[in-house]
Amino acid sequence: MSLTATRGNHFRLQLYGYLLLLPAVAMLMAFTHYPALATVWESLFSAAHNAKPAQFVGLENYRALLEDDTFMLALRNNLLYAAVTIPLAVGLALLMALAVNRGMRGTALARAAFFIPSLLPMVAIANLWLFFYTPQIGLLNQLLALFSLPAVNWLGDPQFAIYSLMAVSVWREAGFFMIFYLAALQQIDPKLAEAAGIEGASRGYFFRRIQWPLLMPTTLFILINASMNAFRVVDQVIAMTNGGPDNSTSLLLFYIYRTAFSYWDLPYAAAMTVVLLVILAVIALIKFNLLDKRAHYQ
Repeated sequence: MSLTATRGNHFRLQLYGYLLLLPAVAMLMAFTHYPALATVWESLFSAAHNAKPAQFVGLENYRALLEDDTFMLALRNNLLYAAVTIPLAVGLALLMALAVNRGMRGTALARAAFFIPSLLPMVAIANLWLFFYTPQIGLLNQLLALFSLPAVNWLGDPQFAIYSLMAVSVWREAGFFMIFYLAALQQIDPKLAEAAGIEGASRGYFFRRIQWPLLMPTTLFILINASMNAFRVVDQVIAMTNGGPDNSTSLLLFYIYRTAFSYWDLPYAAAMTVVLLVILAVIALIKFNLLDKRAHYQ
């Protein structure tokens, strides 16, 4: 076969591959990259009011963010929210996966019980936990009363409100992440456990030296998803606290939503969205750099 014919076949194969990728690339550009670029461009303008059109203001919206106390409070709340919910949800998911992976009696029922919260709509979850958190007559305060402890206004006290929302998120997400850990555990060769048992290795040693390293790719995937979930909480805040009391449960996406659709300041909301995207990108890069080198993919 001549060199020209070989190059022609290679070009046709490349063209065929690019054509197969074209639908996915088009969808990615239309619904991911273009909206992101449009958001960045929108953030460089002022809001249009009545007959006054939008004006190009450059980085003025970003400068205003540094002076916005509510935005800074929402940012701090969200960073605290992520710092608490991510390790708790991931750690609880791993414990649940290890518990239901042993093949003991009632395992199927336990798996279903752990996973069901992730299937419920947020409106149902919010109403369920509002019953738990209701002052005086709520289930949690009834339990406190059994031990002669004072009732707590879980969602009305700024000291407890943000942590009450965190508990709901951990309860909802842990079961969902458990499925990924369970699938990864079941992919580990059973011969490794048999060999460890013959060598007299304890369960803790086997987990640290065998299971945990092999679970690192799954852990990296779960951590990235948990990070995104922690910074896109909005429906839960609306349903349970509406950002109160005193903005103690106001998170970034909720403040973006309120700025865009209550105050109709779309450019300012776009600037906050860009900041949120940058935060997520930085978190993803840090986790990839720290964990990807330790991941065992085979």
